[in-house]
Amino acid sequence: MGLYTLFVILILLAAVLMILVVLIQESKGGGLSSNFSSYNSLAGVRKTTDFIEKATWGLAIAMVFFSIVCAWVAPTAVTDSSVMENVEKSTANPNTLPGFGASQSKSETPVQDAKTPAAPAQTPAPVAPAK
Repeated sequence: MGLYTLFVILILLAAVLMILVVLIQESKGGGLSSNFSSYNSLAGVRKTTDFIEKATWGLAIAMVFFSIVCAWVAPTAVTDSSVMENVEKSTANPNTLPGFGASQSKSETPVQDAKTPAAPAQTPAPVAPAK
């Protein structure tokens, strides 16, 4: 297992622990300290809140640290070529394909139903000028 993979796993572990610690907390300061009232009589409410707050800050700092180290040890490219250099360039422009975009014109005849026969093309008769 590489060093990069180890730090990714540590980041995920810290993130899951951070989620659990934040879910334990309550916005008004009750949270875990209100659920364990028998322990609070021995250790005090403030100590439980201090531990949760320190755990939250510690996990946040650990995630930032692991992220920086993970970026530092990230695997680098073996070649100098870009991934985009291997992509084939398409010569067909979708706007110039028949039936798409700007190539559609209003002068095109609509497609007729197979049931209706096409009417023969008739030229209009010349109109005589009025006298």
